[in-house]
Amino acid sequence: MEWQAILTLVTLFSVLSALALTRVSADLVLMAALAFLLITGILGPAEALAGFGNPGVITIATLYVVAAGLKETGAVQWIARRMLGHPKTEKGAQLRMVAPTGLLSGFMNNTAVVAMFIPAIQDWAQRLGVPASKLLLPLSYAAILGGTCTLIGTSTNLVVDGMLQSRLGIHLGLFELAWVGVPLLLVGGTFLVLFASKLLPDRGGVSEELDQIREYGVEVEVVSPGPLVGKTIAEAGLRALTYGYLTEIDRGGRLITAVEPDRTLQPGDKLYFVGAPECASELRRIQGLKPANGSVHKLDVANHQRCLVEVVLGPEFPALNKSIRDSRFRTRFNAVILSLSREGKRVPGKLGDITFRMGDTLLLEASHQFVEQYRFRRDFLLVSALNDSTPPDFRRAPRAMGILLVMVILSASGLFQILEAAFFAAGAMIIFGCITASRARRSVDLPVLVVIGASFALGTAMTETGAAQWLAGGLHGFGTLSPWLGLVIVYLLTAFFTEVITNNAAAVLMFPIAFEVSGQLDANFLPFAIAVMFAASASFVTPLGYQTNLMVYGPGRYRFGDYVRVGLPLSLLAGALVVSLIPLIWAL
Repeated sequence: MEWQAILTLVTLFSVLSALALTRVSADLVLMAALAFLLITGILGPAEALAGFGNPGVITIATLYVVAAGLKETGAVQWIARRMLGHPKTEKGAQLRMVAPTGLLSGFMNNTAVVAMFIPAIQDWAQRLGVPASKLLLPLSYAAILGGTCTLIGTSTNLVVDGMLQSRLGIHLGLFELAWVGVPLLLVGGTFLVLFASKLLPDRGGVSEELDQIREYGVEVEVVSPGPLVGKTIAEAGLRALTYGYLTEIDRGGRLITAVEPDRTLQPGDKLYFVGAPECASELRRIQGLKPANGSVHKLDVANHQRCLVEVVLGPEFPALNKSIRDSRFRTRFNAVILSLSREGKRVPGKLGDITFRMGDTLLLEASHQFVEQYRFRRDFLLVSALNDSTPPDFRRAPRAMGILLVMVILSASGLFQILEAAFFAAGAMIIFGCITASRARRSVDLPVLVVIGASFALGTAMTETGAAQWLAGGLHGFGTLSPWLGLVIVYLLTAFFTEVITNNAAAVLMFPIAFEVSGQLDANFLPFAIAVMFAASASFVTPLGYQTNLMVYGPGRYRFGDYVRVGLPLSLLAGALVVSLIPLIWAL
């Protein structure tokens, strides 16, 4: 084996290790690998950067704009509201949720679908008296399953299609995957409806967390005349308490949230503190304060001046592994943390000492502009206003749905390629006012595109140096393989990789290996490529394997074991179905 192949394999192993074992963001890891391959001369500039011009990558970027247009107009909520309805049983609720989620995920980014459904499902579950934890994980799984039904349902499908176009000149049709995807959605959806309720626990939801916060919320009033009148928050010693911190001031009926340290206290100000139970006794020792209205203050969600927001921390959050105090969260985001939940439980004690971890759910009190400002940022996987009274512009929802329908018709009829139809739809969304140009720009998930584009470089290096051929040859250690058994091994390897690294990176890295395996077995390559598509999307066993799984992790108050309990049998069921159907549709 040449030194280039050895160095490529070392790079591959390093990338897999970094993605699986460290918190370094995937785009940084893959770009570092690309730079290394370029600097060492294994790849030339044109080969290293070819992935960023791949049709699949450009199509994904364009479809982000289409999905944002559907989101901005409330088209998804409009559909969900009509399809969710008022079921009488828990299984009926799951069926009503799985169907529209799977349908919508076939035609728009499933991350966007889940982000819009989470607050709707939480509210819906509360009205029906069904625990949100029984619905949110099935929501993520239904979105993943629905995304496999069409070529545009998930970015993974588009990535593999882009590689098929580049390598073999093969163009898959919009609904070509439906022969396997639709049965997979039906079987997987049936499994979720029948068994998810039994397998998933009742972990409560936001209302229970609000009740816990009220237990530790203390309201005091500034005495007049008194020593604190005219002093700033910092001068009064209210900024650095041991057991709690100031979240808001009620000044004559007007709420002041995310209070800055130089805010001056006035007579009669009512101050609300959140923290550990000892906070009340600590405040009693400060001269110039007295308990207000029985001391315990109820968080009135319906108060139009108060905006409560639930956020889930993602891998791009800048203060991971820092304490809340050291992160300067209040100053950076102009929002106050009321509570932090982790692995299904509210983390007790003084908030300032708690260290942020990926997947943590924060309950914030923020300005009404917070959701608008941060929903397109990479800091949070989910930004959901719990008492948001400003609906989307539903008047444009039919327009957005019409544009999506035209895009599907143009692509399915063969008049346009997927990329051309996506460009048409994205432009129409902006021209017809479904989304502004600035929001369209912000909606493009650049880190995801960087991961995919950089992954292509590693895939190309594996092919060019012979590393993929060497790895494929290693499979002969299992003995004489039939093409179907080779297909099973490729599926299992891809499914394993997608649980420990990103789904798109798993697809790109397994594509050249699958190509070499099919060549050595003298088999048709297309079934192997389809297997990589489905296996890379079949991430059900861990919360970290697929972004939608991590998005529901906090709001559903889930623990790691919940994913294994439901996801492992679903993953085995999906694998058995996929490897059984693929040879029947695409001959090996």
